[in-house]
Amino acid sequence: MVVCEIQGLTRDYGKGRGVFDLSFSINQGEVFGFLGPNGAGKTTTIRHLMGLLKPEQGYCTIGGKDCWKNRADIQKNLGYIPGEMVFFDDMTGAEFLSFMAKYRKKKTNERTKELLDRFELDPRVKLKKMSKGMRQKVGIVVAFMHDPEVLILDEPTSGLDPLMQNRFVELILEEKARGKTILMSSHMFEEVERTCSRVAIIKNGKLVALNDVETLKAAQTKKYIITLEDENAAAAFAGEGLQVYEISHNQVTVIVKNNLKELISVMNRYPVKNIITPNQSLEDIFMQYYGEDKS
Repeated sequence: MVVCEIQGLTRDYGKGRGVFDLSFSINQGEVFGFLGPNGAGKTTTIRHLMGLLKPEQGYCTIGGKDCWKNRADIQKNLGYIPGEMVFFDDMTGAEFLSFMAKYRKKKTNERTKELLDRFELDPRVKLKKMSKGMRQKVGIVVAFMHDPEVLILDEPTSGLDPLMQNRFVELILEEKARGKTILMSSHMFEEVERTCSRVAIIKNGKLVALNDVETLKAAQTKKYIITLEDENAAAAFAGEGLQVYEISHNQVTVIVKNNLKELISVMNRYPVKNIITPNQSLEDIFMQYYGEDKS
């Protein structure tokens, strides 16, 4: 069942900035990765889903409700981590959590305490005295403490140390197992690989890729590290017309997309001692859409 839907979403800020005819949907129980560098349109898309911006064209819905027309109702029952945290700095963390609970007409509960313990956060500290990482933890607690069915997370682990990042990933996997629907924008590729079922990549406000993680990996170019008998053989191998990424001593790293048969044919003519296929990360895939060779 579709829980979140974006259809033909357009907001043009001029000079190629904004989002343009953007369409995708997120199913119930799915963790959906939303990737792109700063300025690609991720936050603009998320602000439309949150009902903070009205679409110029197209629409967004969550749970079948229009995100703009029903924004107040949607926001009370949604978990949200913004890309930039904004707080009432004179409050303590505990006071802010209490304020958010009252806004949602809910009470702070054992779930809140469990999250504070999980992320080792002392809520008695004034928000203005908290580090970026501590403030990020407050944002995480606020997003999850009312046990929402849908969460929209914009760079949720920004400022967290590796231990807390791992705890956050564990939390996402737990929520996924409970059937929660999550959109997560992140630059942490390992985080996305570990948690997301599908990934969308946005470039210049337009969707350039949308698929499950493994299919995206399989469809992209791959690197092969070929170990030859000696440096002379490696130099000769590198001159065979393949796309060479790197030569190091008796190893040649080549890039292959649809020409695997050509690579095999060349290897058959040389004293190959070993071949390694490094695991391809989402970061490798991401850079294929944003590398210098892309317009």
